[in-house]
Amino acid sequence: MQDISLPRPHRSTSFCSRAAGALLAAGTLLLAPAFAQAQPAAPATGACENPKVLRFSIIPTQESVRELTLYKPVLDILSKNTGKKIEFYMPTSYSSVVEALLGKWVDVAVLGPESYLIAKTQGANIDVFATYYKKKDGVQEAGPGFKSILITKKGSKFTSLDSVKGSVMLLVDPASTSGSLIPESIFGGKVVKMPLKQYFGKVAFSGGHDLSTIAVFDGKADSAFVATHRFMNTLTASKGKMKTDDFNYLWTSPLIPQDPFVYRSTLCPELKKQIQDTFTTLDQNADGKKYLDNVDAEKFVEMKDSDYNVIREAGGGK
Repeated sequence: MQDISLPRPHRSTSFCSRAAGALLAAGTLLLAPAFAQAQPAAPATGACENPKVLRFSIIPTQESVRELTLYKPVLDILSKNTGKKIEFYMPTSYSSVVEALLGKWVDVAVLGPESYLIAKTQGANIDVFATYYKKKDGVQEAGPGFKSILITKKGSKFTSLDSVKGSVMLLVDPASTSGSLIPESIFGGKVVKMPLKQYFGKVAFSGGHDLSTIAVFDGKADSAFVATHRFMNTLTASKGKMKTDDFNYLWTSPLIPQDPFVYRSTLCPELKKQIQDTFTTLDQNADGKKYLDNVDAEKFVEMKDSDYNVIREAGGGK
C-alpha cells in the first residue's frame, strides 16, 4: 500500500473563526477559552448554585458550526425562562468542553456520549437531562439514537470488509463514540477480532465526522467510521456535491444514544427544571420548531445517566 500522509487537520482555527462570526452576527456574547482562568467560587457546603449568568457550550463538529446561529433563539428562550444572561464558551475540541465542565466554567453543555462518560469518570459533577429525537434522514433513523457506519467511496475497490484490510482508515477523535470507541470495541473487538491498527494499514484521526466524510469522498482516505447523523449533516452542508449514493456502507453498529445535553449537578433544582423544560418544550413554540427543523429533529426527550450504559459496556469513559 502506498503511504499516504494524513496530517491532523487544524480544526480549531477554522472552527473558531467561522463560529465567532456566526455568534457575533447573532449578537451572542463569545467567551474565549482563556476565560478558564476565572473560575467561579465554590458554593457553601450543601448549598445549590443559582448563578446570574449561565454559560453554554457544545462539542465542535460540522453540525455545531451550522447550529451556532440557530441556537440564538433557543438561548433567548432559555434566558427568558431562567431570568439569566446566557454566555457562550467557545470550544476548540471535545476535551476542551470536558475541561470546561470540570473547571466549572460551563454550566450547560452538549457532549458526545463518550465525552460525557469521560467527563463523569474524571470527576465532572454533571447530569444528563435531554437529547434530540432525530427525524428519519437517509441513513439516520428516527429516534433518540444513531449508529456508527464504515463508509467507502462508491466506485472504489473498497466494497467489502475484506477489501479494506490494509487500507487507509480514518477515525474522528479519541473522545468520539461513533468515530473511535464503538469502532475499536465492537468492530475491532467483535467483528474482525483484532485492533484496528492491525486490521487497517494506516489509522489516523481526522478531527471531525465531516472531515472524515470529505476525505473519503475526495479519495484522501479509503474508509472512515462516522456517525449516521453527522454524516447526513455533512451531505446536507455540501449542497448536493455529496449524496448518499456516492458511498458504500460496509458495516453498521448497534444503536447508540444521541448526544447528551447536560447541566452541572450543583445548580439549584428549580433552575435545572427550567433548563430542562426549555429544551423539552421547544416543539411547542415557533422559534423552537424552527430550530428543531434546522437540526433535523422532531423534539427533545428526557434522558438519564443509565441510558448511556451501552457506552459503558463498550468500554467508554476510560
